[in-house]
Amino acid sequence: MCFHSKQGKDAQTLEKRFKAKLKSNDLLVTADRFNGFTFPKTPVITNQNKQEIQLFNWGLIPSWAKDESFRASTLNARIETITELPSFKNHVKNRCLILVDGFYEWKWLDEKGKEKQQYLISLPNDEPFAFAGIYSEWTNKNTGELIQTYSIITTEANPLMAEIHNTKKRMPIILTPQNENDWLNENINPQIFKPCNIHLKATVV
Repeated sequence: MCFHSKQGKDAQTLEKRFKAKLKSNDLLVTADRFNGFTFPKTPVITNQNKQEIQLFNWGLIPSWAKDESFRASTLNARIETITELPSFKNHVKNRCLILVDGFYEWKWLDEKGKEKQQYLISLPNDEPFAFAGIYSEWTNKNTGELIQTYSIITTEANPLMAEIHNTKKRMPIILTPQNENDWLNENINPQIFKPCNIHLKATVV
């Protein structure tokens, strides 16, 4: 799973890499670590507006949810079940790229996880990249506020991540520049992105 990400690139770097402009009224926040359980606003590109980088909150709130409490359990969505689970199935065609330059995972060093080693996972050249994501637009019925949120799509771990995430053996789906537009195509079956054979670097932190 993925609950801690990193995005330290400035707006110009992201705009050049993803060929999209930061939304004029959004203020990009960079961080060496975003904790998903604080539901931070991080940069995304949606299939409805591929030319714009927007800031959405991490933790998808389904359109039918009564309040925001739901999002603590929707930071991640399994690729194998997103078309079945009520939290996600109505939003499968709402595709987005989640812009990052790394994420964190812990390796258990004993059977009970009392001792762990933390790793920062990134591309070998530390370039920005995109997770596959889905998003929702939810209206707070008490305030009328429109809140835009997302979930990171996860799949089975590749060999490197299986060694590090040695309990659940999961990882985010990391898109290549060549298949980012395919992910944003709502008519392409998400299951074709299930393998995640991308070369990554793991750094002890």
